[in-house]
Amino acid sequence: MAKFSYIDLFAGIGGFHQAADSFGGKCVFASEIDAEAKRAYAANYGLTPDDDITKIPNDEIPDHDALFAGFPCQPFSIIGNRLGFDDIRGTLFFEIARILEAKKPRLFMLENVKQLSRHDEGKTFRTILGTLENLGYKVYWSVLNALDFGLPQKRERTIIVGFLDHKACFSFPADKTIGKIEDVLQPESEVDQKYFASEHIVQKRLAKHKSECHPSIWHENKSGNISSYPYSCALRAGASYNYLLVNGRRRLTPREMLRLQGFPDSFKIVCNDGQTRKQAGNAVPVNMVKAVLKEALEALAEIESPQRKKAV
Repeated sequence: MAKFSYIDLFAGIGGFHQAADSFGGKCVFASEIDAEAKRAYAANYGLTPDDDITKIPNDEIPDHDALFAGFPCQPFSIIGNRLGFDDIRGTLFFEIARILEAKKPRLFMLENVKQLSRHDEGKTFRTILGTLENLGYKVYWSVLNALDFGLPQKRERTIIVGFLDHKACFSFPADKTIGKIEDVLQPESEVDQKYFASEHIVQKRLAKHKSECHPSIWHENKSGNISSYPYSCALRAGASYNYLLVNGRRRLTPREMLRLQGFPDSFKIVCNDGQTRKQAGNAVPVNMVKAVLKEALEALAEIESPQRKKAV
């Protein structure tokens, strides 16, 4: 499937879009409810996402080869013990399921938090996998870490991949490429003073912790304990901005946060710092998605032409 069309649900600022376009994909539809994320998406891809996916009927969604979705980790408290739509109706996962049922794309890739498989003693995840299988898909899943894909950020995520053709032979990427934090950080001389912590905060942290690595990202947890690593802890949409300090001295800039998620420097920052931090914290790691998508497209290529050497 050298050229393919795709839709980008719960699109954010387009982590899936970045990955898919690198393999010749064409986005034919996107949806995102956050107005500022939509603005960033439009500025970078020339496509303004539609609004609330729950209000968009199936016949307004174009046919597509692949469906991508980093669906929100909203509570799944309504899910029971059975499988099927009755158990997921009312959750945002249902929006994915109803589009898969209506459009039957050849491939889907979904992303969610690491803890998804353990929610409600695994009942939630069994319902999700069962629903996808009942829709006719051969389903694979794994928990992957952005650290293993050239990004210096410990960000573990559940990735689910499905194929309509059950002859697909797929495995998740195993090669590890460790990223270097120095490749992400801007020279300190180029960083605006507004990102530097106050001397009081710096000295308070220095009194608590001495780092064994440089450069490093210092992290203070909710209990006030401080640790430092040659990589960042997982970015979050909210408070992590104040708890992550480069070398214990300054906060990450929006550009550095985007780099930690694999967005190139060509990605245009069109929103204010607060919104961009939120967008980066909500994004899917581009490098991780790209590595998985490469394997998925190769699996489809093998089905189309079993005799030829993989070339995606």
